[in-house]
Amino acid sequence: MTREKELRLALVCYGGISLAVYMHGITKEIWRLARASRAFHAGTTPAGGSQGVYRALFQEIEAETGLKLRVLVDIIAGASAGGINGVFLAQAISTGQSLEPLTDLWLDSADIEALIDPKQAPSHRFSKVWALPLAWMAARRDTIDATVEPGAREEVRAKLSHFIRSRWFEPPFGGELFTGKILDALDAMAAAPREPRLLPDGQPLDLFVTVTDFRGHPERLTLNSPPEVVEIEHRVVVPFSDHGLTGESLAHPAELAFAARATSSFPGAFPPFMVGELDRVLATRKEPWTERAAFLKRILPRQFAANAAESAVLIDGSVLNNAPFRPAIEALRERPARRQVDRRFVYIDPHPGGAIHFGTPDAKPPGFFQTIIGAISELPRQQPIRDNLEEIAERSRQIERMRAIIAGIRPEVEKQVEALFGYTLFLDSPTQARLTAWRQRAQAAAAKSAGYGYAAYGHLKITGVVETITDLLHHAGGEPGPQRWRGIRAHIAAAVTACGFDDMTPSFSGGTSATTIAFLRTFDLGFRLRRLRLLARRITDLEGDQPEAELAPIRDAIYASLADYLECKRTDRYTHLRKDVRQLRGDAGSLLDKLGTAMDLKALDQRTEGRLAIAFSGLTRDVKRPVLLSYLGFPYFDVATLPLLQGDGLDEFDAIKVDRIAPDDAISIRSGGAAATLKGIQFNSFGAFFSRAYRENDYLWGRLHGAERMVDIVLSALDPTMRLKPGRTAEIKRAAFRAILEEEAPKLTMIPGLFETLQREIG
Repeated sequence: MTREKELRLALVCYGGISLAVYMHGITKEIWRLARASRAFHAGTTPAGGSQGVYRALFQEIEAETGLKLRVLVDIIAGASAGGINGVFLAQAISTGQSLEPLTDLWLDSADIEALIDPKQAPSHRFSKVWALPLAWMAARRDTIDATVEPGAREEVRAKLSHFIRSRWFEPPFGGELFTGKILDALDAMAAAPREPRLLPDGQPLDLFVTVTDFRGHPERLTLNSPPEVVEIEHRVVVPFSDHGLTGESLAHPAELAFAARATSSFPGAFPPFMVGELDRVLATRKEPWTERAAFLKRILPRQFAANAAESAVLIDGSVLNNAPFRPAIEALRERPARRQVDRRFVYIDPHPGGAIHFGTPDAKPPGFFQTIIGAISELPRQQPIRDNLEEIAERSRQIERMRAIIAGIRPEVEKQVEALFGYTLFLDSPTQARLTAWRQRAQAAAAKSAGYGYAAYGHLKITGVVETITDLLHHAGGEPGPQRWRGIRAHIAAAVTACGFDDMTPSFSGGTSATTIAFLRTFDLGFRLRRLRLLARRITDLEGDQPEAELAPIRDAIYASLADYLECKRTDRYTHLRKDVRQLRGDAGSLLDKLGTAMDLKALDQRTEGRLAIAFSGLTRDVKRPVLLSYLGFPYFDVATLPLLQGDGLDEFDAIKVDRIAPDDAISIRSGGAAATLKGIQFNSFGAFFSRAYRENDYLWGRLHGAERMVDIVLSALDPTMRLKPGRTAEIKRAAFRAILEEEAPKLTMIPGLFETLQREIG
């Protein structure tokens, strides 16, 4: 009996300077896994290389365990080198474009000679001739003879000399040059053959790229005393989303280039990024950017309001946060789900513990310059991710508590519903009209049975609805900032109170007031979403005992309805209210009426119950009974769990697991971590910029490490009772390794010795 499950990956990509080439190899393997998953579910012809190995793995899992697994990458967050790789990967997933053209660009263009600004390069061999001894000492200090293959030593020495003799006290790498290369990469992806989007329709892809605002922008904070203070904020997150729609591009190429160039502006190597640089490159290429003003207003709202967006100075996103978990965690809210979900946070750390180290543990305390260099360059970006992991773990514990509560009270809830309707309920066909009447009756009964506790629950619901309305109107108004949000909320809350929508006192005697009920029916989107998600979870619980063919219609009805309700959360649906929001100064009653009309939840309720009624008609009694009991019993469950969730709804209803991809974790071929495999870690992680052989080495290891960890993560999604035959995991990994070597050997011509060594190590 086959059942379906989604393995959803939220990727967090660290910085790593020239280890960006290694990370390209990893993200390319993740992309290949996602393509193999889509091909497996579409029933298309298997592709070759490691993609064919992954597709065969999905087939084997289904044959051996009865589980049809689908892998989706729907959230990506990155900083610095991870940010630029995240931009390209997100573009490929959202559009179906190929990452293949990027490999040649990384190998050819991520080179000292290609990146040095022509104005910064030495004009002749005597330029800064006094710096030649520094190049010689650097070569001796990093023991090029001991660490570089003989064929690459002269290349590294020459490029190191060229690099050090470049003009000092100015960044050696060209900003406009790099921006042009990013746009070239996006053009190459667009020109290559493409496949369908790698996510299902309606499943959004969200990308977050971190940037550091060098000068900072003021943010007001509310205190007790003084009432308000101003602090300077330097963190900037550049977000993108395709909202689950298929398009030619995730965003305008100029906007993707903006994010990629800004996040990778490593201090000292690249000049800081300013939007004028992008304007000049686009003008040279004769490429228009019609949405420029709207984009700058969205990304730099404070600066835009002060007519200072063009003067904003942006530098590397890893300066303040090399591990951007926070935006990825926030993106989990309201994710649509079509089946059971195994949610993973996968973070890519190319060089764990790779900070600059001064001396040995027995060395003297750091001196004056060592302390300053460490404080300004390494400590801010190398903070552990423990806080993020603890937050994820707490969220998972909260989900498990909620699921345990629901399982514990389910027998009593079902008993209450059966007592309310009698057994004749389950002998009748639940038509649309009957579902509506039964739902309203069950809701009133739940309010009465909850007694005094229902008042607290009701006020929590009202507060949540007010904040949802505020969020929608705040985005519709287009005026950023927490002060404006608080102002809108105050007006909405005042209107709700003035109209008596928050009057919960009648519930003590057995019912909610008619005005409050009308308000909730018009605006309580969260209640509808939670109800459908609980129903989807109940379907998942029944999967092991019921044929998939019988469950599919009710599941499809649930998720089609869920998609309709989630559309109501899209803020671009309410831009026609912008003028009303901006003019809001007093009574918000008329604005609430307009928003309620635009949301039209009552029409969605009718469509939802029409779908469900049709689906119920095809169910056997053994399936119909538990599903219908869950639907009608939802108000009882919600009263018990909403306070636990502090008024918030949980989206995917599943605990989150965290996986890492790093050289230290992929040891099937060779142990020893980055030191034993990567060349880019040399010269304080600039090493791969000095040699194509280095880049080929790191790219190949990135693919191999990515393949190994992808197999590990896919197999870890199986239930504990599901296992492949003994020894199969190692065989699958070796098949993937061999496929990668066979595919790359004709292309990576600078490292023939590595291929020979790897063939022996793989066996």
